[in-house]
Amino acid sequence: MTEYERAHTMPAPPEHVFDQAADIGRMGEWLPGDLHVHAGELPAVTVHEDRTDEDVSALFRARRDQMRLEWGTREQGGYTGWLQVAGIDGGASEVTVHLSFFDDSHDPGEKTVGDALDTSLRRLEDQVRLRVDNAAG
Repeated sequence: MTEYERAHTMPAPPEHVFDQAADIGRMGEWLPGDLHVHAGELPAVTVHEDRTDEDVSALFRARRDQMRLEWGTREQGGYTGWLQVAGIDGGASEVTVHLSFFDDSHDPGEKTVGDALDTSLRRLEDQVRLRVDNAAG
């Protein structure tokens, strides 16, 4: 099993960050560009990965009371992950994303995953900033 984790600070309260991250209809605005999530009857979702051109059955759960998202493949058991939002001083938040790959064939490698996590967290921050700026303005 291979695991990866990244954390990033965002300039908004945890509720704002969580709401943005948990919105399945807007996940394409911050997830890696080659992943596309389509909601079924939640918690069931389908994830299309451009790299493999495959649709994979997955599960997605948003636990607002814990400010936590959890996901993973259903039948294959190839990977799982979670995103946790925590409030920090000054009305900001820290977002931590963790991925676990149980099957090496699903793991694209440390550099690829690290770059994707960093980029996704920056894109999520951009979306959070837009939402906060629009709410304030």
